Amino acid sequence: MTLETASPPDRDVLDAFERNGFAILREVITPEWREQAAAVAMRLLESDRTAGRDRSVDGKDGFRGVVTMDDTFLPLVTNPKVLPTLVALLSANLHLMSSNLIYMPSIPPGGTRTIRVPERHGWHRDMGAAARDLGTTAVPRLAIKAAYFLSDPTPDAGITMVAPGSHTNTGPVTVPPGAIDPPSAITPDLGPCDALLFENRTWHAGGLNTSGRPRLAVMMQYGYRWLAPVDDPAPELLEREDLTEIERQLLGQPDRNPDGSVAHESAGAEPLRTWWQHLNSTPARSQ
Repeated sequence: MTLETASPPDRDVLDAFERNGFAILREVITPEWREQAAAVAMRLLESDRTAGRDRSVDGKDGFRGVVTMDDTFLPLVTNPKVLPTLVALLSANLHLMSSNLIYMPSIPPGGTRTIRVPERHGWHRDMGAAARDLGTTAVPRLAIKAAYFLSDPTPDAGITMVAPGSHTNTGPVTVPPGAIDPPSAITPDLGPCDALLFENRTWHAGGLNTSGRPRLAVMMQYGYRWLAPVDDPAPELLEREDLTEIERQLLGQPDRNPDGSVAHESAGAEPLRTWWQHLNSTPARSQ
């Protein structure tokens, strides 16, 4: 499937996302691509590269801006089985804010950890600065992440957990004393080629990986073009001649005319806007 042959988004998926703050898109990558991407990811992780490196506690490792590091990840930017749903839930005025490769080792039997313990349960919303600056009740849907798991998403693999309906909460989720998860928490039932979509207001946390193998994921975050990107700028990407206009928009093409002069605000969203109008006569929602 290509963007030219993409299908309109599934209404049931959109309704589930509106209701729960997350949704699953089935079979959106191929097993062959997934295997190749996992191999590339491990080569990056085993390298001594420090640019964009993202390490933290409990052995977490990874990179931000991974689409700039290897062309294997570039097709995710305009995944035709995902992009229609993103546009429908946000609008055509989008760009890619972050492409985050995340590696989490398995917890050995009897091993200790410093996060996902009652004192630091790890449940959070994305874009916490928005809530701090605007107030929790004022934060709208600003961005959506598409999570792809390059390691097998078995129940013990530590894939992302979510609290259904928590995107409408005005306060934090409640984690009982001594526990690490709210009672409403679920581990989504994902297949290896599926993607998990969730928005910035949805409370979520990484599960406990006790599978005996690392958890490997790529999180692609899309948001409105007037939001600052999370990843470092990569102007060299936009200099490539093999990019489509939609790729250029999502990778940060500014509002400019062909001669480089400043165009009207949101002119840079025209590629996605035109594509959407041919795909679906229903206006994209923006909440």
